[in-house]
Amino acid sequence: MLSAEGRCLCGDIKVTAENINPKFTVCHCDSCRQWGGSALFALQCGTQVKFENVNPTNSSNNIKIHPSSEWASRGFCGNCGSHLFYMLNETGEYNIPVGIFQGLDGLEMDMQYFSDQRPNYYCFSNTTKEMTKADIMAYFAQKS
Repeated sequence: MLSAEGRCLCGDIKVTAENINPKFTVCHCDSCRQWGGSALFALQCGTQVKFENVNPTNSSNNIKIHPSSEWASRGFCGNCGSHLFYMLNETGEYNIPVGIFQGLDGLEMDMQYFSDQRPNYYCFSNTTKEMTKADIMAYFAQKS
């Protein structure tokens, strides 16, 4: 496991994660692609994640949260719009975009979610595990 600090694009939000899994996931679901214009490359960071508003001239909490599905919420900086997290509502576990943490070494793409929704205009040469939409729905049905 890795630990790292990162910031949103404007620098107002500092993110500190203590348990980053270096094997990151890529999600091709419609929501992730609509949210960011492409697949979401995310690091699984568990629950030991801290978000701080570090801009002394902005006393309000800039983190905006959107409940994007029955099981997850998405967070972003209210100032610059940077994607900060995808959080599982039931467990409080965070998946954080890889780009938030600059300079992490040893990362490896390990899993592609909603692989059956991956558009044909991009592909990856990495060999990974894959889960289709049906696989994902069955997985979350088991947890309910």
